[in-house]
Amino acid sequence: MTEHEASASAAPELFTWEFATDPYPAYAWLREHAPVHRTRLPSGVEAWLVTRYADAKQTLADQRLSKNPAHHDEPAHAKGRTGIPGERKAELMTHLLNIDPPDHTRLRRLVSKAFTPRRVAEFAPRVQELTDQLIAGFAARGSADLIHEFAFPLPIYAICDLLGVPREDQDDFRDWAGMMIRHGGGPRGGVARSVKKMRGYLAELIHRKREALTAEPEPGEDLISGLIRASDHGEHLTENEAAAMAFILLFAGFETTVNLIGNGMHALLTHPGQRARLQASLAAGESGLLETGVEELLRYDGPVELATWRFATEDVRIGGQDIAAGDPVLVVLAAADRDPERFQDPDTLDLSRRDLQHLGYGHGIHYCLGAPLARLEGQTALGTLLERLPDIQLAGESADLRWRGGLIMRGLRTLPVEFTPVK
Repeated sequence: MTEHEASASAAPELFTWEFATDPYPAYAWLREHAPVHRTRLPSGVEAWLVTRYADAKQTLADQRLSKNPAHHDEPAHAKGRTGIPGERKAELMTHLLNIDPPDHTRLRRLVSKAFTPRRVAEFAPRVQELTDQLIAGFAARGSADLIHEFAFPLPIYAICDLLGVPREDQDDFRDWAGMMIRHGGGPRGGVARSVKKMRGYLAELIHRKREALTAEPEPGEDLISGLIRASDHGEHLTENEAAAMAFILLFAGFETTVNLIGNGMHALLTHPGQRARLQASLAAGESGLLETGVEELLRYDGPVELATWRFATEDVRIGGQDIAAGDPVLVVLAAADRDPERFQDPDTLDLSRRDLQHLGYGHGIHYCLGAPLARLEGQTALGTLLERLPDIQLAGESADLRWRGGLIMRGLRTLPVEFTPVK
């Protein structure tokens, strides 16, 4: 029996509900026995999983691996199974997660202006305001579901403000985004319907903003207006590209932050020693442990379990394994960030860890554009919760919590907590 056959016969079962609750033992097995592992996904598509840190980092930067689903060798009718449900029919494919240079370079340059450190710093008061408002909504009650009442609405409203979605329309976005999350492991039809509604709204909003565009940009101009302005000044951004860009910023920008806050708070509540250290640091007016702590929470149990799809454009070799042209490759960020060859005591949560070179935001040209905003939202949300609700604790047992069963993201369905009511 070959090593590959032996590993395949003993491989742990993946993508079950039990696996979703705690995938890390299975990933540890794969790192050791089958670091580049071919498996059949719940959708029926076969793909390679890359689980070691060194291989993962190399793969994320390998330009022979395309983001464009056109390079997938599956029959045309199956291609819709490898992306966001409904994006193809809604003509929302031309976004940063699906394209390669030079188009990727052009579109990323246009939108990167919204995520400069200065622009994000200017947005900090609004994130704090949203955080305070949401906590005020349940603080007097003494209990809450931190996913639905806090972690979910916060990034939705923040990204809507950034895009320029009028306040009166933001609850519609919240409903559509909720449908996407609720159907993460279930029927794809609900997601596709939400994508279609969002596409129609974005087309109308782009038209309205183009009509109202001023000759010169105003201070703090919203992102959609900026994209329109760029396309009207020779950057050749089509309406489909503008709509796709707004869509993916919402789609990629909200669920990742929901999970960053939810997973992060869950980790703190189940590691009382680390949580106490952080609260003492915050009480002393320090920010350093909060900053390193959010990075450690991203490494320890991050919001993105697998990096988004890549397809080999030619035969490639990764981690000693030959991969044929056309094969899908999925980098398992959650496995790479617990690799003992890279991180000391990787299964230990240490908020003061100084080695912060995790892959939670990706690596290479597709490194997460919204990382500065995610850091701001994560630090603001977790820091404010611990300061305002100092005795917050899980309402029930951690083992009873349910995790969503999607492929790319890792997040809790609910996070019930209780605390002393605050008037």
